[in-house]
Amino acid sequence: MNLTAHTRRRFLGNVTTGLAGIGLMDLLGGPAHAAGGGQVAPHHTAKAKRVLQIFCPGAASHMDLWEHKPMLEKMSGKPMPGEENLVSFQGKNGNLMQSPWPFVPSGQSGKAISSMLPHMAEHVDDIAFVHSLHSKTNTHGPGCVFMNTGHDTEGFPGAGAWVSYALGSENENLPAYVAIPDIRGEPPNGKANWSNGFLPAKYQAITLSDQMPIRNLRRPDSVDVQTDQATRRFLDQMNRRFAAENPAESELQARVESYSLAARMQLSAPEVSDLSAESSATHRLYGTDDENKLKAAYARNCMLARRLLERGVRYVNLYCASRASGVDGLLNWDAHKTLKADYERHCPVFDQPTAALLSDLKQTGLLEETLVLWTTEFGRMPTHQQGTVGRDHNPDGFTCWMMGAGVKGGVSYGATDDFGRRAEVNPTTVWDYYATALHLLGYDHEKLTWYHNGLDRRLTDVHGHVINDVLA
Repeated sequence: MNLTAHTRRRFLGNVTTGLAGIGLMDLLGGPAHAAGGGQVAPHHTAKAKRVLQIFCPGAASHMDLWEHKPMLEKMSGKPMPGEENLVSFQGKNGNLMQSPWPFVPSGQSGKAISSMLPHMAEHVDDIAFVHSLHSKTNTHGPGCVFMNTGHDTEGFPGAGAWVSYALGSENENLPAYVAIPDIRGEPPNGKANWSNGFLPAKYQAITLSDQMPIRNLRRPDSVDVQTDQATRRFLDQMNRRFAAENPAESELQARVESYSLAARMQLSAPEVSDLSAESSATHRLYGTDDENKLKAAYARNCMLARRLLERGVRYVNLYCASRASGVDGLLNWDAHKTLKADYERHCPVFDQPTAALLSDLKQTGLLEETLVLWTTEFGRMPTHQQGTVGRDHNPDGFTCWMMGAGVKGGVSYGATDDFGRRAEVNPTTVWDYYATALHLLGYDHEKLTWYHNGLDRRLTDVHGHVINDVLA
């Protein structure tokens, strides 16, 4: 036998045994991510400790919400210069169409936003608007996945999975990453938006909302406490033994930790979900008892998001709207046919509860260490779809914004052209946006990687630059 080969084989065998021991020690020592124990040391001093990402699926219109276009108002009803015969996602476009609502200068900065968002107008001096984003895709499913994962195909980790992998959780009794779907349903492509992708399974989000509590947490009445605890101890011993004997089972540790977390959440999850503990003044601030049932449900989810953040959850994905329905614009912001009616349904649901959540974070001091991201998958056309009073998909220019820890408020970075058709001033990618978010969390986006299929994968793919103009 070749001595070198034998030595190499023995060495690899010892390494495998050693890793199994390390894994077992990790299990015996408790969750790897309890009390802030992340996997990746920060690359520089962080401004933010946690993230709230608010997502409005359906491609919320930038020129109807956030980016005022006076030239669009002036030219409304006329063909768009240079693109008179434009054919976009759903077909031919008509003439330019101004926003149905006026824009109102707000805050000390005088930032103009839609009059449909009076409560959000109170926060413009704390927000950094990025008006020059553009996407790789004009289709909702891939667009949502791209905005959440940095890739337009499924199978990649969500931004929250990357952050939970890097930072871990501050609370051993709650998950590091939580997704809060809207009462109307999941967004396009569903759970792919908060998947762990190729990262270990423990980094995927736990889904939780006011209307959808975590299932199977309650101990059956037929099982007493002593029996329940003894059963857990026995299962724990069996799981640890199996993990030690099968070190190549990469998802086993995640499963053990998930069940262990579930047991601890039997006490913590009901408490964090108990919105009755909030004062009546706070409920009024959010609008949880509003006659509009969709607004009240989203308001309760906003309140839940704040309670999760203040208890140490690292990343909260909060959704306002869901996937498309048989009627365009009914369940999300996809206003192909009747923009005015659709947004007069969606804006009141979004405006007060979101603004209340931001106010609550600010007055409790959480905003000083929380990065808030507002996102959507792409924008909409400045023209109307032929034969309708709605707008088609526009991946070439749209707005997202950020606020909170380390963000320079009251600024607008980049711009689309005079009509809102294309990103023209400082064109910005989704990868730039996330490079900036990771920078605020203390990470160099080029160094936060995971080796997969021969490549050091990252949230920003092989792209991205920090947007220094939005940093405080």
